[in-house]
Amino acid sequence: QVRLVESGGGLVQAGDALRVSCEASGNIFNIPVMGWYRQAPGKLRELVATITSGGDTNCADSVKGRVTISRDNAKRVVYLEMNSLKPEDTAVYYCYVRAKLHLMSGLTDYWGQGTQVTVSS
Repeated sequence: QVRLVESGGGLVQAGDALRVSCEASGNIFNIPVMGWYRQAPGKLRELVATITSGGDTNCADSVKGRVTISRDNAKRVVYLEMNSLKPEDTAVYYCYVRAKLHLMSGLTDYWGQGTQVTVSS
């Protein structure tokens, strides 16, 4: 199975920066996509950013220009650096990976437990 361990959430003030990270472990063949989603109270889970193993990134318009997503393929870690944080960025941030467990297996999505990011005004 795949285990995702997130770290780096917390309470910050508006305008601050924060980095969250997520390490994937388990019997994994490869991880074509890693990323972050978030869910604010009363709202649906939404994309923040994703990154492929080749380094191609995709980012939500709401955070474009304020976030940088990166990954260390050897360590199976994905990072999300957020700058100029706003109160509306307050949410539980979920790590996401799309992984292949074996050479002949298909792709499966996995989610972390989530890490709370709270931005005070």
